Amino acid sequence: MEYKKFGNKYLIRMDKGEEIVENLKKFCQDHNITLGWIKGIGAVSKAKIGLLRIDEKKYYSTELDGAYEITSLLGNVTTMKGEVYLHLHINLSDEDNKTYGGHLNYAIISATGEIFIEAVDGMVDREYSDEVGINLIKFD
Repeated sequence: MEYKKFGNKYLIRMDKGEEIVENLKKFCQDHNITLGWIKGIGAVSKAKIGLLRIDEKKYYSTELDGAYEITSLLGNVTTMKGEVYLHLHINLSDEDNKTYGGHLNYAIISATGEIFIEAVDGMVDREYSDEVGINLIKFD
């Protein structure tokens, strides 16, 4: 992974074999990014995406293995209990242009990942909601 900084914005290039979520979290930790947003494109060979079933308060995941274009990677950076917390969603397209999307658990870069992070001064924490079954943004 390589990057270049422009004010409060970072352009990151991830390389073949790198895992997106783990690397973005470490990048944010290393650069003290506790609030911001993420967007990107690229290609992956493996991914695990999920869908929250509200009625069950449970995530269901699908693992994909093959050639996929990242048509959209979007998310935000917050914190939970003082640690960097990423909430990422992804849309992936296969060779037949069939699209898959959902909450991103992990994805392995197959060619490249071109990702922007825009850091915002501040910190917003999350807290688990028993009512919804997920970690919600908490405003004090």
